[in-house]
Amino acid sequence: MLAAIWAQDEQGTIGKENRLPWHLPNDLKFFKQMTEDNTIVMGRKTFEGMGSRPLPNRQTIVMTREKEYEAPGIIVVHTVEEVLAYAQNFSGITFIAGGSAVYKEFLPYCDVLYRTVINHVFEGDATFPEVAWEDWTLINLSEGEQDENNLYSYQFETYQRKVCPEQEN
Repeated sequence: MLAAIWAQDEQGTIGKENRLPWHLPNDLKFFKQMTEDNTIVMGRKTFEGMGSRPLPNRQTIVMTREKEYEAPGIIVVHTVEEVLAYAQNFSGITFIAGGSAVYKEFLPYCDVLYRTVINHVFEGDATFPEVAWEDWTLINLSEGEQDENNLYSYQFETYQRKVCPEQEN
C-alpha cells in the first residue's frame, strides 16, 4: 500500500529551506508511530534537511536524479516506477514523506492520505500539491493535544481514496 503523510499549515505550507517551519512534537510522535516498521520515501533535499541519516526502525528510500548519490543505510532510487515496484512487493505501508515534488509525483498512486493541519500560518517556501479532494473520503479526524510543547492547535486527518465504479470490476 502507498500512503502520503505530511503536516501543513492553513495555507498548505509544508516546509522552509527543506525543514519544517514549526515545532510540534506530537506530530513528530504521530509520524513515528505511523511509519515505524514501514518504509518512508523522500527526495534528496528532504533527506539532507533531516541530517542525511535514516530514521530508526524503518526503511528509508531516497529519490534523486543524481545517479551517483549514496548515503549509509538507505536505498537510492531514480524513478517513480522503482518505488511503485518496491511498494508492490513490500508487505507494510510505503509512506511518501516529502518534499513537494515527490508528493506531486506519487499522489496519483496513493491509497491513503495522513494529513496534520496546523491552525496557523507559517512562512515557507514549499507547499503541498493540489489535491482533488472529491476523490477522497475523510475516514478519521482527531484533534491534537495543545500544551506547553505543542503551542498550536492542530488536527490529524486520514483520507481514503474513493473507488471509482470502473475500478471495482
